[in-house]
Amino acid sequence: MSDDAQGTTGMPGATLCGVVEVGGSHATAALVETTLASARVAESDTATLDPALPADDLLDAFVAPARRLDGIGAGGWVVAMPGPFDYERGIGIFGAVAKFDSLRGVDVRAGMAQRLGIVPERLSFVNDAAAYALGEWAFGADTRAGRQVCVTLGTGVGSAFLDRGRIVTHGDGVPPDGWVYPLQFAGRPLEDTISTRAIVADHARRTGRSGSVKQIAAEAADGEADAVAALDHAMRALGISLGPWLASFRADRLTVGGSMVRSWPVLVGALLDGLVQGGAPDGLDVVPSALLDAAPLLGAAHWLRARDPGSSG
Repeated sequence: MSDDAQGTTGMPGATLCGVVEVGGSHATAALVETTLASARVAESDTATLDPALPADDLLDAFVAPARRLDGIGAGGWVVAMPGPFDYERGIGIFGAVAKFDSLRGVDVRAGMAQRLGIVPERLSFVNDAAAYALGEWAFGADTRAGRQVCVTLGTGVGSAFLDRGRIVTHGDGVPPDGWVYPLQFAGRPLEDTISTRAIVADHARRTGRSGSVKQIAAEAADGEADAVAALDHAMRALGISLGPWLASFRADRLTVGGSMVRSWPVLVGALLDGLVQGGAPDGLDVVPSALLDAAPLLGAAHWLRARDPGSSG
């Protein structure tokens, strides 16, 4: 994380907003200060959550870390939420994604706003992978790429396509909604090959042993052949699947984030091989996340500032 993201003193000219980042197994709340060129997390708190909880319990879990922040009265709030979700209306469309099924059709905006003690108009929603991508684009590198794609690897595969910092969800060269998780690989959805559950299952088939992706990556780093093979298979599939879209989008940079990227040295080789096989553009800059967990927090705040400058501060 950059010094700006870590500091504890105010920044001149900064605006302040509240951010809630919802993951498959956690919710993180933060107060974030942003300027046009820098950002920092001023305060944050995280809680674990069970995505199979009933709707009211999930909404309670989403706001629990925010209610523990000293500065909960921040002007605007933005929620970085995984899809499928109606981001304009703040309503869940979950189902068939193995998480948050109880929120299908639920007015999440009204439920969270009530629990935060704010009017619903002060609460906005952005796709979590798009927030991650914006954080990396705006604050994660020395230069801001013209056309950047970000994928996040964890319980699933998140993605976002950016044109000079603008989220692109439709048009030539972009998959529908900018989402790569429904793409097909070997006749099946990509997440059946590159996701936590897929990698764990592949490794178990090869070895007869169960283990986390973190454990599999540690074994791969030690040269254990089955662990290497399981990760290589997944990352090569990702590269092959992404390659045509990176070419059609004319991407300058691919940023890879999410929890799995902490094992980057054992992931990158097969990914690069797959990108070549998939026809990714020559000269593509392929980099791991620089901000890690801070990326979606900073990116969501950046998105809110750009969308509605008057909602912060």
